[in-house]
Amino acid sequence: MLRDWRRIRPDGQESPYIPLGPFQLRLPGIHYKFEPYDYIQGLLMCAVCLSIIPILQETLGMPFEVALAIVVLNGFLYCWHTALGDPVVPGWITPAIPLIVAHVMLFEPGAARMHALIAFQVLFAVWCLFLGITGLGRRVIDIIPPGIKCGIILGAGVSAIFMVFKPEGGRLMTMPITISICALFTMFLMYNYGFRKAAANNTVLRLVANLGLLPAIVLAIIVAPIVGEATINVQWGFSRPDFATLWSDWVPWGKLGWPSVSEFVHAIPLVLATYIVVFGDVIQVQAILADGRKVRPDDPAEYSVNRTHLIVGIRNGIMGVFGPDISMCGPLWAAMHVVIVERWKKGRATMDTLLGGAASFRFGTFTGYLILPIVTITRAVLPAALCLTLLIQGFVSVYVGAREAKNLKDLGIGGMVAGALLARGSDWGFAVGIIACILIYGTDLLPGRKIDEPAIWKDQE
Repeated sequence: MLRDWRRIRPDGQESPYIPLGPFQLRLPGIHYKFEPYDYIQGLLMCAVCLSIIPILQETLGMPFEVALAIVVLNGFLYCWHTALGDPVVPGWITPAIPLIVAHVMLFEPGAARMHALIAFQVLFAVWCLFLGITGLGRRVIDIIPPGIKCGIILGAGVSAIFMVFKPEGGRLMTMPITISICALFTMFLMYNYGFRKAAANNTVLRLVANLGLLPAIVLAIIVAPIVGEATINVQWGFSRPDFATLWSDWVPWGKLGWPSVSEFVHAIPLVLATYIVVFGDVIQVQAILADGRKVRPDDPAEYSVNRTHLIVGIRNGIMGVFGPDISMCGPLWAAMHVVIVERWKKGRATMDTLLGGAASFRFGTFTGYLILPIVTITRAVLPAALCLTLLIQGFVSVYVGAREAKNLKDLGIGGMVAGALLARGSDWGFAVGIIACILIYGTDLLPGRKIDEPAIWKDQE
């Protein structure tokens, strides 16, 4: 029997829920309508999530099945956002991935690298929980000078691009022809003005444009075997993530043991750098939802910044203890959140609630990790999928980082911070930024003082 969702949730009201302190527990089919279209889209897009596996293998030395177990666990925790009340499509903290890799690579291969990752992820979880409880996230971000924020995000973007093109160990050379073709194809689909203009007036082109990296991953699956850079070996059945080995050899409560106090201290600058990125995601969610509510007043899609901090903190805490992950647990997968929101904006007949669409999508990605044909088809081109993710994130981070600068001096400081971060890590980046800001601005950095410099962006004048 079909449920009458208009009776369950009258226009203008939130979906029903079970109150759990700061959270709102909602279950599919009971509190919100399941959206099959978004579920199917999630099944396809799980290929992007699987692309973190090569980094886990190369940086930490994990077997494929152990890395897959981490992806599955993270995928399960993705579903917690909508289950606890956040109408978003969560994802990685993508800009921080090259920073985390650089931080972990400072340590010897083996247990030392795992300890560094665990210390960072657990400390980041505690930091997010603290800010979620106190509501101090905005104040922390406001204290950091624009030049340093600019440099951290710029540095993350340049680091991502450097991971692809660096002379020794660059990921481009793993599948040079496939990656080159697919990268050009992706940039054209996502940023070419002529294509975006044509897509605005064509349903098929608009669908292709809204699928983000998926068309390029499909192209990689076609191109790689043709040029001899991969062999597709399709297997049937269900995947077998190796949780037994993960929970015996790769977690702090197993053979590995807990990190030392010094490893937690060493992770502090990286925690702050990563949080700058996360807070930017939170602001982006607010802006996207505010725009969507103008055409969907029937669905409030209520979003709480403090609740998001709590969920991000809980997810990272669980992963840090049960499956340390370089991709981290972020509050937003921007590309897919926009795709879901655009469908939501078409009206209640298309998508009953944004929360239902976002939840159904993440149920789809979670299911996809367990379907062996999907895993085996995409496994052959995971290096290409990862490179595409890094290149697009690098492109976006560079222009977002530049926008953080309020004047040319900020931009110069940002360049210094980015260079130090790329060469020496987050602690050097912060140190260089703090010294440069003090030398250049002096007491003008104090609260209430105004920096009298011409703005470099028109909307900042």
